[in-house]
Amino acid sequence: MFKHLFKLIWNKKKQNFLLICEMLISFMVMFAVFTMIVNYYQNYKKPMGFKYNDVWVINFNNAHVFHNTDSMTLYYETVRNVLKSMPQIKEVSFAASNIPFANSTSTTGFTYKNKKYNYINRYHAGDDYHKVFDMQVLEGRWFDQQDAATAYKSIVINASFKEMMFGKGKAVGQLIGDDEDKKAKKMRVIGVVTDMKDKGDYKPSGTAIFSRVDTGMMHYIGQIVIKVAPNSGAAFEGQVYKAMTTTMKEASIEIEHLTQKRDSMNKETLIPIIILLIIAGFLIINVALGLFGVLWYNINKRRGEIGLRRAIGASGSAVAGQIVTESMFLATLSLIIGAFFAVQFPILHVFDLAASVYITAIILAIIFIYLLVLACSFYPGRQAAAVYPAVALHEE
Repeated sequence: MFKHLFKLIWNKKKQNFLLICEMLISFMVMFAVFTMIVNYYQNYKKPMGFKYNDVWVINFNNAHVFHNTDSMTLYYETVRNVLKSMPQIKEVSFAASNIPFANSTSTTGFTYKNKKYNYINRYHAGDDYHKVFDMQVLEGRWFDQQDAATAYKSIVINASFKEMMFGKGKAVGQLIGDDEDKKAKKMRVIGVVTDMKDKGDYKPSGTAIFSRVDTGMMHYIGQIVIKVAPNSGAAFEGQVYKAMTTTMKEASIEIEHLTQKRDSMNKETLIPIIILLIIAGFLIINVALGLFGVLWYNINKRRGEIGLRRAIGASGSAVAGQIVTESMFLATLSLIIGAFFAVQFPILHVFDLAASVYITAIILAIIFIYLLVLACSFYPGRQAAAVYPAVALHEE
């Protein structure tokens, strides 16, 4: 039977070639769509790793001139004490601009034991940063005052970076740094924390290093993250704003809620896939209409062949089954070609996504194309089954 179908398809190879190309393009588009959907879904299922509810960020642009380090330290300690004195503020911490859900990224990289580590997220955080976000310390500890003057710079890493560098081995106490740069100071790992999905619900946490905000870094700090009591509304926000403008007279102040920043970042993340879904939808509709039209046209041209088959005893279901099977056979040829190209993505580690994402996307795209072809060929197949032998042979 398959040999007979192959001969029928080969005899109309020019016409069927266009159909195969349409199905192939549709498969590749749906493969891209399902890859994004599966990747976003897998990231969405992972825990956030921190709590962002009731966390506000105070952005400030300070124009105050400091004459020495001691005056700067005293100034920012006063700001911190003013905020801590407010009963509705539970925790306070200075932080760099790449706070959770901010459109700011800071990365670093180095070579360690002949292996390169690139695009590592680097965060500068205060001593109470982990308390503001309720981060879980898996090993070791977070920063404190004893890390102010140490031989090696103290850092905290996340679980993903620990697994990448040390596997299941011990991370706390290890010295890491750039082996190629002999002047670069080594960093000592003092703790390991859970991964933070700080770029929204649909993006991975990645690898991360947390460095302590020291006096040298305070010149570049422009954010304060605070954890407030539940149900703290606009009235309390006004009190915080007034306290900040009174304390930091030469600074411009802006207060943001992390819940709103999270919603905004999630919308930005979903925009590309929404656009891709719209484009894919128009393409699939065009392919479906084209496939439906070609099958309808073929039935009208093959009325004599269909009538002859019916006349020699073929049933209506057998004729309909032939039309559907031919369409599915064409779809299989296109999917074999498409799957060959799609399987290169996990093999070559394109976009650094997990192999399971690509494999799942390939399976979903194959199922989708088969269902599309089956739906488009089902009605033309029923129309072919309804051809009367006498009428078809008379017309012929």
